Amino acid sequence: MIASQERREIALVVDDSPETLRLLTDALDTANMTVMVALDGAAAIRIAEQVTPDVILLDAVMPGIDGFETCRRLKRSAKLADTPVIFMTGLAETEDIVRGLEAGGVDYVTKPIAIEEMLARIRVHLANARLTKSARVALDVSGRYLFVVNRDGSIVWATPQAQKLLASHLSAIGVEEFAIPPAWREWLEQCQGGGDPTRIPAPAAGFDGDELRLQYLAKFGSNEILLRLVRGHKVGSPAQFSRELGLTNRESEVLSWLSVGKTNRDIAQILGLSPRTVDKHLEQIYAKLGVENRTAATMIAVKASRDRTPP
Repeated sequence: MIASQERREIALVVDDSPETLRLLTDALDTANMTVMVALDGAAAIRIAEQVTPDVILLDAVMPGIDGFETCRRLKRSAKLADTPVIFMTGLAETEDIVRGLEAGGVDYVTKPIAIEEMLARIRVHLANARLTKSARVALDVSGRYLFVVNRDGSIVWATPQAQKLLASHLSAIGVEEFAIPPAWREWLEQCQGGGDPTRIPAPAAGFDGDELRLQYLAKFGSNEILLRLVRGHKVGSPAQFSRELGLTNRESEVLSWLSVGKTNRDIAQILGLSPRTVDKHLEQIYAKLGVENRTAATMIAVKASRDRTPP
C-alpha cells in the first residue's frame, strides 16, 4: 500500500475504458490517493491545467488524441516536468514502449493491469519525483536560476525562480510556447556547432529595466543542455562608453564585456586579442575611471547606463 501522508497525493487516470477506470479508481482510493479521471487526452490536458497531479496513468491508445501525443502536450507545461507519466496499454512491442518513453513517460505497463505491481511502480516514481523536486527547490533557494533545454530550445525543466522569470519574459515578448526565444536558439545552435560553448557570448534580452543573459553550464546525453539564467542591469554600448566615459573604442569594448561578467580570457577570445593586451586595456580603463579594480569599473559602467537619458 502507498503510505498515507498529510496531503493526499493526486493521481490523474486517463483511459476510455470504464472497467479500467473503475479498477484503478478503487485501488488508488484505497491507497489513500485522490483520483481524477479523464476519458480522453483533451480532457486530461484541461484537468492538468487546473490541478497539478502527482502522477499520471495514461492509456496509450485512445480515440482523438492518443496517449503519446497527450503526454507530449502535457510535458510542454513546466509545472508537469517532474510529474511521472506511466503508460498503460495492451501494446507490448518494443517500438511502442520506446514511443512512450520518448514522449515523456517514465514507465510502461501492459494490460491487464496487475494492481499490486502498479502501486509498487507508483511508489517508486513518486519517491523519485519528490527527490527531484527537493533538489530543484534547494537550487532555487540558493539563488540558482537554472533550467534545461533540449536541442531545439524547448524548456524541459526549470527551478521555480527561473521558471517564473522565464515565463514573465516570454509573455512580455509574445512567445506562447515554453521555449527560449529565437535569438537564444541561434546561440544554442552555435554552442552545439563545435568549439567551447562557454566561450561563445550569449545575446542579452532586455526585460523590465534589466537584461537576461544565458550561461552554458553542461550537456547531458545527446539532447539536454543545462543553462543558467543571469539577470543583471543593462549596460551601455561601447559607443556610449566612448562618448560618456572618455574611453577609446577598444577600451569601451573591453569595458562592455567586463560589465556582463566576462573574464579577461573570455574578453581576449571574443575580441581576438591576447590576454596581455586585455590586461593593458584594463589598466588604462582603471586609470581613466579613477578606480582600482574590475568591480568598481563595472559599477561605473552600470551607473552610466542607468543615467543615460533616452534620445
